[in-house]
Amino acid sequence: MPNKTGQLRLLLLDVDGVLTNGQIIYDGAGNELKMFDVRDGHGIKLLHRAGIRTGIITGRSSAVVARRAQELGIDLLYQGALNKLEPFEEILRATGLRAAQVAYVGDDLIDLPILSRVGFAATVADADPEVCRRVDYVAERKGGRGAVREICELILKQGGHWERVTARYFEPATAKSRP
Repeated sequence: MPNKTGQLRLLLLDVDGVLTNGQIIYDGAGNELKMFDVRDGHGIKLLHRAGIRTGIITGRSSAVVARRAQELGIDLLYQGALNKLEPFEEILRATGLRAAQVAYVGDDLIDLPILSRVGFAATVADADPEVCRRVDYVAERKGGRGAVREICELILKQGGHWERVTARYFEPATAKSRP
């Protein structure tokens, strides 16, 4: 796979099927519940350390998504986007970025218009087969099960950021030697 990640400045994500497993659960009071993978969240935080912004473009609207975005420091949040190209174009105008500087992770047909425009298009292992055929990278992991983390790590490693943003987690070689 050619390195399309070196110039990336922004990662945009779908939610249902990407940051979650795609299931929508309602409790007895009608509140929507979603499960997020904590490792995906850490991957997003690692991108922020590398100076790569993140955003969400999703077709549904949910208070749970707004809360998760706030927790992760995701400041570009577009919910209820039935035509995802509109917020995508708005983001390009607002940030001054070119489409080639943006990555997008989507999993369904509604995501294809953006996936065909960005510099790096990715999807999850359990995405629609039509999407899998049209992206630069298909994660080994499923949506809501670490796929976003996998894609974040790929972006960081290919972009030359990995060692710097993860240095605090690895012991120096001298500390590994034990009596």
